[in-house]
Amino acid sequence: MIRSAVAAAVALCILAPAIFAGAPAKSIILATTTSTRDSGLLDYLLPDFTSNTGVSVKVVAVGSGAALKMGLDGDADVLLTHDPANEKLFLDGGNAGANSPVMHNDFVLLGPKDYRLPAAYASNAKAAFAWIASNAVFVSRGDKSGTHMKELSAWKASGAQPASNRYVSTGRGMGDVLSMTSEMKAYTLSDRATWLNMEKKLDLVVVCENDPSLFNPYRVMTVNPKKNAQINAEGAKLFFDWIVSSAVQKKIGEYGVKEFGRKLFTPDAPVSK
Repeated sequence: MIRSAVAAAVALCILAPAIFAGAPAKSIILATTTSTRDSGLLDYLLPDFTSNTGVSVKVVAVGSGAALKMGLDGDADVLLTHDPANEKLFLDGGNAGANSPVMHNDFVLLGPKDYRLPAAYASNAKAAFAWIASNAVFVSRGDKSGTHMKELSAWKASGAQPASNRYVSTGRGMGDVLSMTSEMKAYTLSDRATWLNMEKKLDLVVVCENDPSLFNPYRVMTVNPKKNAQINAEGAKLFFDWIVSSAVQKKIGEYGVKEFGRKLFTPDAPVSK
């Protein structure tokens, strides 16, 4: 069974004793976008969840498309993704239990430090993508992730598409793509949190930002337990209630402030506990 293979392959957070009686099965599978891992957010948050519930988290960091597919197949207990269009399809199909917006940040367009992108395009993603299509190499996630979906919508809005010899589709996560883009002196689209977490290791700069089209919302969803008898619905609901709680939303809003001088994510849960 795929779920068993996943459970054996993914990293396991250290298990702490449960703090209340009647705790559910002691691990859950979280399928999530690579940006929540590569930004450092999960390492920052998850030890708190385990220490407070006794439930460890097996993280599968893939593109949002692959994470949603795991939910459809019943191979995850809870999802944390950033692909609004496909999340809506997932919800409309009755595939989720509890669900909520959880946080947002934005996307940034990155290029080499000696970039030639016209300064007038610094907050105009449509124009920036059109310029890149004709003048530069672009490195794509190419993995049906939320970032990849945003990139595809940006090309469509620009009315342009780079030639095949200037478009590198990698099928890789955000961290790997940033490293490749830096080495190639090319351009790419990144979520801001992963970019800030890796900025010091890269020869890249932000060339376009603060365009409303680059908004990047994240949603948390528990998987409908009817998908698989092995789904830990109790553990998934514990995770859901925890991540939308006022205490954890506060932690999300504080992440990055000390190191980067700004928060990497803005909390969005509409009803905090």
